[in-house]
Amino acid sequence: MECPPIMCQPKICYNDCYVQRIVPYVTPVIHVNRINIVNVPRQFYTHQVRNVVVDPGCPGCGPQA
Repeated sequence: MECPPIMCQPKICYNDCYVQRIVPYVTPVIHVNRINIVNVPRQFYTHQVRNVVVDPGCPGCGPQA
């Protein structure tokens, strides 16, 4: 007499392979153009003209008091 086969729970064998998937990471970069003001002294000259009358006095007269 032949015995019937005994069915066991199946063994599962996994054959894993991996596929890349791009996950974007966005990092903002801010470029700042700065204008720095530097105080630099600069000389300016104002010109004035004055008319001055020089009176030497009368010839032959003594000093004026």
